[in-house]
Amino acid sequence: MKNNIQFFIYTILLGSSITHAQMQDYSYKSKLTGVKDTWHSIILPNEIFSKISTDFSDVRVFGITPQKDTIEAPYVLRLKNEKISQEKVPFTILNTTYNSKGSYITMKVPTKQSVNQIVLNFKQSNFDWLVSLEGSQDNKDWYTITEDYRILSIKNELTSYKFTTLQFSKAQYQYFRILVKSDQKPILQSSEIIKYEKKEASYHSYDITNFNIQNPKDTKQTIIDVTLQKQVPVSYVYIEVQDTFDYYRPISIRYVTDSIQNPKGEWILRYRELNRGILNSIEDNNFINKSTIAQKLRIIVDNHDNQPLKISKVKVKGYQHELVTRFTDSATYYLVYGNNKVERPFYDLNYVTTKLPEEITTISPGIAQTINYEASSEMKPLFSNKIWLWAIMLIIILLLGGFTLSMIKKK
Repeated sequence: MKNNIQFFIYTILLGSSITHAQMQDYSYKSKLTGVKDTWHSIILPNEIFSKISTDFSDVRVFGITPQKDTIEAPYVLRLKNEKISQEKVPFTILNTTYNSKGSYITMKVPTKQSVNQIVLNFKQSNFDWLVSLEGSQDNKDWYTITEDYRILSIKNELTSYKFTTLQFSKAQYQYFRILVKSDQKPILQSSEIIKYEKKEASYHSYDITNFNIQNPKDTKQTIIDVTLQKQVPVSYVYIEVQDTFDYYRPISIRYVTDSIQNPKGEWILRYRELNRGILNSIEDNNFINKSTIAQKLRIIVDNHDNQPLKISKVKVKGYQHELVTRFTDSATYYLVYGNNKVERPFYDLNYVTTKLPEEITTISPGIAQTINYEASSEMKPLFSNKIWLWAIMLIIILLLGGFTLSMIKKK
């Protein structure tokens, strides 16, 4: 019985502390207006990311009911990134021929389906060829789809780079013919015909407050330091090069994780790699990476024995983050955040995302306000009402009295 009494008292005290602690344990709140439906999406503003945990574990949607009760609305965090689908289309290679113009590869597609990519894999590992692509319905009359399309492969002890995918506007032909303009006869090991579709991402563009380029001679590198206005989720970096000649330079994009002070009192920044690739003159120099909260970036270009490139601009973007939230009760709702001691919430919605409605109204949080416990009037502690105190004391007295009487009877 003694254990039961202790458990009962602990449960009451714990329950009261949970009720009391919900919003007061967080640092910021933004009022949500326009909550009219069961489902709404909340676009997270850029200002929030410097005040939350990097894993978003301290983001909540709380509501205050007319009875002054606190409720929590579940949500699913979604990134509005690009959606890519690739459907392989069956085909057969009819023949490969070679003449003074180059090598011809003829393919037959049995289905009446439009395609927009052909992936080519050659046995050769180092080449730089121009390619023309034609289409035909009867294998007699041919129509140009693209010409002088450049494909490239470089492989050595310093670089491994390949660009051998023909990209073109959607075309529907029964036959495709590829002309590889080269004195060297290409050996095609494999190929794919693909219907490629991409839904573009929704990005936030970020202001850059500091942009600095260095070319230390002893490293044969170009170092670009970029500082953003605030901490934000970074998922896209674009590098603009003014040079018009061909170039292929390994590149590493890093971000500052923290800093340490050396014995001299100097602060040393510590970096972690965000992305790596090849800065080149064939493709658009857009580098997409996993969304990561950062403010300071360092881009390192390996020039080897080449002259440094003239880099004129860097653009940094991040996916829009949204909370798809379910509202089931009438209340005044707030977006609440700023607590590095709480764990990530566990909602059923994270396992039933396929059942979310397709059409969801977007609402925006208001101006962020600091949560001040002493000044807060929307939530009152459970023990602020003396009736609760007397009731709990009475229950404890009755339980203790019952326990005493039972002990006396046993004696």
